Amino acid sequence: MPADIDLTDPDAFANGPPHDIWDHLRDADPLHWHEPTAFTPDGEGFWCLTRYADVEWAARQPALFSSSTGGDRSGGGTLIEDLPTGFAAGVLLNMTDDPRHHHLRRVVSPSVAPRRLRSIESALAERCDALLDAAVAAGRCDVLTDIAAELPLQAIASLLGVPQDDRHFLLDWADATLDYDDRNPGETTARVADASAEMSSYCRRVIDDRRACPADDLMSAAVAADLPEAAEPGGPLSDLELEMLFHLLVAAGSETTRNSITAGLLALVDQPDDWAALRRDPNLVPGAIEETLRWASSTIYNRRTATAEIELHGRTIRAGDKVVLWWQAANFDPRAFDTPERFDIRRSPNPHLAFGAGSHLCLGANLARLEIRLVLDGLLARVERIELDGPAERTRSNKHAGFRHAPVTLHPVPSAG
Repeated sequence: MPADIDLTDPDAFANGPPHDIWDHLRDADPLHWHEPTAFTPDGEGFWCLTRYADVEWAARQPALFSSSTGGDRSGGGTLIEDLPTGFAAGVLLNMTDDPRHHHLRRVVSPSVAPRRLRSIESALAERCDALLDAAVAAGRCDVLTDIAAELPLQAIASLLGVPQDDRHFLLDWADATLDYDDRNPGETTARVADASAEMSSYCRRVIDDRRACPADDLMSAAVAADLPEAAEPGGPLSDLELEMLFHLLVAAGSETTRNSITAGLLALVDQPDDWAALRRDPNLVPGAIEETLRWASSTIYNRRTATAEIELHGRTIRAGDKVVLWWQAANFDPRAFDTPERFDIRRSPNPHLAFGAGSHLCLGANLARLEIRLVLDGLLARVERIELDGPAERTRSNKHAGFRHAPVTLHPVPSAG
């Protein structure tokens, strides 16, 4: 098994989580040194953490495991490949460390706080109802494109303050940059370059518009932000920071939730008794949402960089070494979850790491839970049974566990039909 492990090859994830690899690493090599392969960006090896306890611990030690850089490394970030310091690493919200990370989060967090989400919930519910009514009336749909992608996309467009008519452009950009369908990690293509250039141009227009005409939206708040000196440095966000924040929010807001919704619904297709149980007892829905998040593990990994020498499992991580936190492996660790390879809507407790842990805990966690709940509640009220209408197609990525298509047939409840 060790000689066959290549976690930088997207095809290793083509059929879902590579449970055989995760089992081996957690049991026999919990601090695994991953030698570079033909697929490995930078041609550089890295450490792998796969046990739940180790991944959670490292995520809560930002001083030891940097999201920006470490040692004498000139680049860094949260991808396996090094990104340039001052362009992505140290600039992008999720690739910064405290104190700047703390102050950047304070700019974004009011827009996704519970009070703000309560103010948009009714509008989101109306949008969700329209999507579900159309799907049920048709009798079949692509869960990914017709439902799971649409609601988060409409939500993030609303929060960012961009026209709803532009949302599919944003989705196309996210798809081009996050799906390795025609490339490998660390590589780019003309399609990716063109999408990034178009997105940057669009984002600059949004920034200019917010400076001229501020509104009640997240980008207006970011443009108006004036960080304290403790943010090192203080003052307004740079144009680059604003642009990269926009990119991040579009990708995170559109990608992870749609894949979680799709993964959860496909799991329930395979377990019709659980679908029936959820229809009978709404009290099971919150547990089903948490299990959906664990099961999907939409963000497969995040990389960190060691800032000092660290002894772990009898081995030495040196300052500047890349350390990859495999969230997916942690979420299927039998040390933390009973029968983890079973989708269990009654799982309790369910301390999954779908949103990470520590200071980099996902800011959009509450929004994601709201969107999953709206879709699940709406389908449970309308649909008696869901069946596959063809094979589900996954994206090609070792970073995001996603789907391209998930065709289903929807059998409405008699009162709705």
